[in-house]
Amino acid sequence: MTVDTTRAPRRSRSTFVKAVLALAGIALFISFLSLGTWQVQRRAWKLDLIERVNTRVHSAPVPVPAAAAWPQVQPSTHEYLPVQARGQWMEGRSVLTQAVTELGAGFWLLTPLQQADGSQLLVNRGFVPAEQRKDFADRMAAAPQEAAGATVTVDGLLRFSEPKGGFMRDNVPAEDRWHSRDVQAIAQAKGLQQVAPFFVDQGLPGTAVAATWPRPGLTVIQFTNTHAVYALTWYGLALMVVGAAWLVVRHERRKRQA
Repeated sequence: MTVDTTRAPRRSRSTFVKAVLALAGIALFISFLSLGTWQVQRRAWKLDLIERVNTRVHSAPVPVPAAAAWPQVQPSTHEYLPVQARGQWMEGRSVLTQAVTELGAGFWLLTPLQQADGSQLLVNRGFVPAEQRKDFADRMAAAPQEAAGATVTVDGLLRFSEPKGGFMRDNVPAEDRWHSRDVQAIAQAKGLQQVAPFFVDQGLPGTAVAATWPRPGLTVIQFTNTHAVYALTWYGLALMVVGAAWLVVRHERRKRQA
């Protein structure tokens, strides 16, 4: 008489596989459900942002925050706020940062504005096409480093620093190559001692601008909101996991009955 020693190990492996599949299914279900819920929360945040920005950008300009108020300036209360500043341009300390706009690829021209209280404010004066880069770079090199010229008034939208770089590239201050509007890095590279921790996009929505370079008023204030689609996708995947689990359980039940 021979003893069959293969049945027990097979049963053990089958139970182990079922347990692994069950745990994997539970983990996937929880993950997809969590991602769907996160997208729902992101959608609520985006809708609130859109409402706040739309309300804010059409308000009348207010004086740009003074140095004493800089610690209280936060994106939730000041991003895209119309502001007005006065001062003199520091043309020789301008930088060109990479940009892609509705007019094509090119650069933003950022110039420090020397204000009456001794502080400096970086102003994005507008878009410069790529083919105009050399002309503007030559002008910047020939311009004085210190504030000069008549006092100007700048109306625009308050924006926040974009640190470390952009377009999948890091800023290289030593070579004067900028891929984002990193206020602190630009200030350090250009020797600005009291620069505001934000910058201003010159130009207000709905204001006509001259067809010259740099071209202001190109701030993007339209935000995409596809979070509902993503939420439905993640919740759909969670339902698919439930459906797959039900099919497996039904299949196993039929096997036992057979």
